[in-house]
Amino acid sequence: MSSDIVSRSQRAIEAARAALRFIVAGPPLVHRTPEGLLRIDVPLLYNGFAVDRVHFNPKAMSPLPKGLPIHIYGEAPEPGAITKAMESVVAELRVIDAAEYREPEESWAVPLAWRALIVAHVKIRDFTWEVVPDYPLTEELRRRVT
Repeated sequence: MSSDIVSRSQRAIEAARAALRFIVAGPPLVHRTPEGLLRIDVPLLYNGFAVDRVHFNPKAMSPLPKGLPIHIYGEAPEPGAITKAMESVVAELRVIDAAEYREPEESWAVPLAWRALIVAHVKIRDFTWEVVPDYPLTEELRRRVT
């Protein structure tokens, strides 16, 4: 049983590695609170579907660790500048050799790292080894950019 689970997680990791070359940065999602605080997320897209969001630091023009969005005062950088910065980040993304199981989706969450930070996850369906889209994020993206 244990070796089967390890084997399945390794297959998910390999599937995530294969998918990584097709992942691109989507258009930035700029959120502003009524108080004027700014938060920027950049979706990662695979075959036109979002797979996860990367929290983006507009002051440093770089990603933040998963789970640490920041809210700042000020103006958002131009979307083109964010996209250009994220293209460099995506080029440096790598798959971590580990996975966690997500039972509700029957999938493996494989972390993506940029430098020393885990910035996103790619979910891979167990047994079919297909990328699982983040449908709510995909819908949010479509509402904002179409």
